[in-house]
Amino acid sequence: MNLIKTEIDGLFILEPTVHGDSRGWFYELYSQRTLAELGINTVFTQDNRSFSAEVGTLRGLHCQTDPMAQTKLISCTKGEIFDVAVDIREGSPTYLKWVGVTLSEENKKQFYIPAGFLHGFVTLTPDVEVLYKVDNFYSPENDRSIRFDDPAIGVEWPCLTPILSQKDACAPCLKDSDVHFKF
Repeated sequence: MNLIKTEIDGLFILEPTVHGDSRGWFYELYSQRTLAELGINTVFTQDNRSFSAEVGTLRGLHCQTDPMAQTKLISCTKGEIFDVAVDIREGSPTYLKWVGVTLSEENKKQFYIPAGFLHGFVTLTPDVEVLYKVDNFYSPENDRSIRFDDPAIGVEWPCLTPILSQKDACAPCLKDSDVHFKF
């Protein structure tokens, strides 16, 4: 597995080693040992899977507040997404900076997102499936959404008129929320 550092410390893109032949291909989607060898020692506790039928479905920007904040390992197992992580750790040298990466069933890349970040994605193809691991269980009382188009963050989404859930359509801007992480 190849670890690619981003401009934000602790935020990584992972490229698996794919073994293929005339029959198809094989790769390790997750190996605790391999991640530890790369310096990632997160213990994941839950796997989540989502399906989005239409191009332009945007999910995010989401996080869970402390003490239930989550580190995530995102994979797109069918179709293609533009996946985004935003550093919202107050005091961080990269506060409010974001990184976007295309994840797809073709490139098999994964996105490692530490706690203290917002996460979201938009579908670039129909019938998208996303699989992600988290290191803390889902907690409805700690679940938060921040506006995908918050001008203070300025994510450059590849979709101008996304399909949003009611929760995401009504989400506040970060400055108007109770979401606070310290660096």
